[in-house]
Amino acid sequence: MKIFFLTCLLLVLQFDVFAQSKATTSFVIKGDIKSEITITVKELRSQKLHSIGTIDITNHKGEIKGSAKDMKGILLRELIQSVSLNVDNPKYYSEYYFVCTGTDNYKVVYSWNELFNTAVGDKVFIVTEKDGQNMLDNEDGLLMISSDDRKTGRRFVKNLETIEVRRVQ
Repeated sequence: MKIFFLTCLLLVLQFDVFAQSKATTSFVIKGDIKSEITITVKELRSQKLHSIGTIDITNHKGEIKGSAKDMKGILLRELIQSVSLNVDNPKYYSEYYFVCTGTDNYKVVYSWNELFNTAVGDKVFIVTEKDGQNMLDNEDGLLMISSDDRKTGRRFVKNLETIEVRRVQ
């Protein structure tokens, strides 16, 4: 009976370890670009940090599901500017979009024009601090949020893992 109990306990502990995801400390920008880039927390800290403030996180119905306080982060647009698209003529930039994916495979999409040609681009952040904590100390890892969205949870990515640059075909 002791062996059975110990076996069950080990199985439960094993599943618990696999269920927990490690907080992201970097993400990769890849896809239809000249060279893949890995962005680390250290590199993010060297960028211009913006105060985002406090945002209620709402679901698709507009119901408040949580709150993110005292956030700071880097504009996604400022990071993307350093990426060389696989096109030489800027008239084709309008054909590009960015698929931002978390470790849980949750995906959010932004178009090049949305980020660079509208006010939306002024409010899409990679969050490096939340609730007064560095994201390294938070189980959600690096976050992405569009702070002016009406339903903020729809484009709230936890544990950002990749940003894939794609071109409409």
